[in-house]
Amino acid sequence: MADVQYTEDNIRSLDWKEHIRLRPGMYIGKLGDGTTADDGIYVLLKEVIDNCIDEYVMGYGKTIEITIKDKTVKVRDYGRGIPLGKVVDVVSKMNTGAKYDSKAFKKSVGLNGVGTKAVNALSDNFRVESVRDGKSKAATFARGELLEETDLEESTKRRGTKVEFIPDAGIFQNFQYKMQHVERLLWNYAYLNTGLTIIFNGQKYKSEHGLKDLLEANLSAEPYYPIIHLRGDDIEVALTHTNAYGEEHYSFVNGQFTTQGGTHQGAFREALVKVVREFYQKDYDAVDIRAGVVGAISVKVIEPVFESQTKTKLGSTEIEPDGTSIRSFILDFLKRELDNYLHMNQETAESIQKRIMQSERERKDLAGIKKLARERAKKANLHNKKLRDCRVHFSDKHDRKEETTLFITEGDSASGSITKARDVNTQAVFSLKGKPLNSFGLTKKVVYENEEFNLLQAALNIEDGMEGLRYNQVVIATDADVDGMHIRLLLITFFLQFFPELVKAGHLYVLQTPLFRVRNKKDTWYCYSEEEKRNAMRKAGKNPEITRFKGLGEISPDEFSHFIGESIRLDPVVIGKDSSVQELLRFFMGKNSPERQDFIIENLKVEKDEIEDPETV
Repeated sequence: MADVQYTEDNIRSLDWKEHIRLRPGMYIGKLGDGTTADDGIYVLLKEVIDNCIDEYVMGYGKTIEITIKDKTVKVRDYGRGIPLGKVVDVVSKMNTGAKYDSKAFKKSVGLNGVGTKAVNALSDNFRVESVRDGKSKAATFARGELLEETDLEESTKRRGTKVEFIPDAGIFQNFQYKMQHVERLLWNYAYLNTGLTIIFNGQKYKSEHGLKDLLEANLSAEPYYPIIHLRGDDIEVALTHTNAYGEEHYSFVNGQFTTQGGTHQGAFREALVKVVREFYQKDYDAVDIRAGVVGAISVKVIEPVFESQTKTKLGSTEIEPDGTSIRSFILDFLKRELDNYLHMNQETAESIQKRIMQSERERKDLAGIKKLARERAKKANLHNKKLRDCRVHFSDKHDRKEETTLFITEGDSASGSITKARDVNTQAVFSLKGKPLNSFGLTKKVVYENEEFNLLQAALNIEDGMEGLRYNQVVIATDADVDGMHIRLLLITFFLQFFPELVKAGHLYVLQTPLFRVRNKKDTWYCYSEEEKRNAMRKAGKNPEITRFKGLGEISPDEFSHFIGESIRLDPVVIGKDSSVQELLRFFMGKNSPERQDFIIENLKVEKDEIEDPETV
């Protein structure tokens, strides 16, 4: 081994912006390009909005104005405004901010004073302006470096803070804000802060009934009974049951959407079981009580502790330091309020009991089939024949679980190419055999009776809920032809029918693969559309070689590594606010063949390109 010198020259001291730019994942989680809702550009947006929300919660400023245009983000609140003498410091000095003073911000999300500093350091351009007491102060930065600082000026503008930034294109490569992710983020802010008005690109976001509105907007199926909506000091709960499989939860802490749950969500699920058992005086199985439940809980916690900088999972066990435990707080609230509600609403109480008994019957009917299905999965030697797993699941690197991806593909050649090209540490491949069964309108019994569905469910480990999900991203990788589109729709139908929470939680994607390869003697361009092909041909010069990829199996493993690595393009499967799961299922797989045929033709890039551009390649 070579003798590596270790001296004073090896010791480096980084300033605040250098450290954030060198290790951005420590501050904002993953980077990404905007495809997924937890990509870094949305965290930057959220960090700025969180400060506006904290002002509203403290009673200052009822409106927040946001615009996103040409990758430029502008956020304006009408709160108290940053103290003018500290405008530069609060966005450029670590461990500086009012959140450390519990008198100024009692139950805030951003308690570590990092948020806007990270936005500043990771932006090509960052400008902050504060107006208060009839005066204003502004500062402009580039990648955390101060460029300009104005003197105090007289101002007739309304008080408040305005932040404008452009994410650094060198860090967030090829990024683009997807409106569905931004809109979901903003609706959650509106649901959690009734009375607050958010204006985004001219559209108003406002909620009158909080979590009740949230559930109504996100129900996958018709509710068994009217949504139960309960409010108390520092807690709000909404819940109902549907005929959907599994359970679906939305949990929040101090206005932060905790997508991975945490102690408060666990306490809510536990308390629901306990209250129901005591009310009906029956020892129902917890699985039957929670089957089909759609619930939302929001709590306010003093100095919350999260398990990551991006605050997606609550780790706190107490509502306030040295105070009541979160578990006891939520249990006491539900024992009092939910029990009272059920006594006063007999029809709802009867509906809940009927839903529990229905689940109990279905579970018992499936017991024998499930046992046989597990034995079949074991005999099928899942991990050798169908699933090429990733190493994360066989190591102690649990911190990389969020990076895991499962590609679902069809055919030996396609799965072989992806398997050889993948990152074996975080990417796994599940190989389908032919077209899956159309599961529209079928019961969950088919999941256990159908070998492909049974093995896919086992590979994902979602039989008993999303807590066991083994992959953060589930990616459908099929050919860009009619058969590939059909397989894609059949798989989406399977997940919407039996595991809608997987789709709603943003885990399901469709892999984009290039339609063309354009190359000359020096360079190669992979093109995902006709426009990209035309641009590549211009760059390539005279007589470029053009290849049309007809299927995944035609793409060599060496080339595939370009498409499923850092430059991977994924289309998230998103259920819009105005679309229910049942409506989507009826459209995709119901008795509407002409409509579906038009949809497939309209969305098939290869087929459209062949019609519109008959050029021989």
